[in-house]
Amino acid sequence: MSRRVALPGADELFRRTQAPSRPEPQPQREPAEAPSAEAVPVAMEGGVRTTTVAPKRRRNAPGRPTGRIRHEEKITVYVSPEELIDLENAKLSLRAQHGLAVDRGRIVREALAVVVADLEQRGDDSIIVRRLRGL
Repeated sequence: MSRRVALPGADELFRRTQAPSRPEPQPQREPAEAPSAEAVPVAMEGGVRTTTVAPKRRRNAPGRPTGRIRHEEKITVYVSPEELIDLENAKLSLRAQHGLAVDRGRIVREALAVVVADLEQRGDDSIIVRRLRGL
């Protein structure tokens, strides 16, 4: 006699116990709007022809991060233990002192939006240029 216990398979564990009264609607994803391409006149022999150029990068608003949505792109950033503690302290401070419950990713996206907007607006005088130059 075998001492092994016979366990039910996944099909038995996750089977429906009753037939659905009507089909369950599947949530449909709305297709994301593609950025609009621009038609640009291009000179050619014998006249002008119109071509479509590559679409511009779509942005929410100048200097605004995406906020709480599903993000398709991912990067990995390595930080020192001190930087991680600073980030966690900022997260806790935002919650305790300002009533904002945000995660680390949201803080990083907000900081990125602020830095990029400053760079676009001030150029060489921006904080990121000065810090990266060591000034």
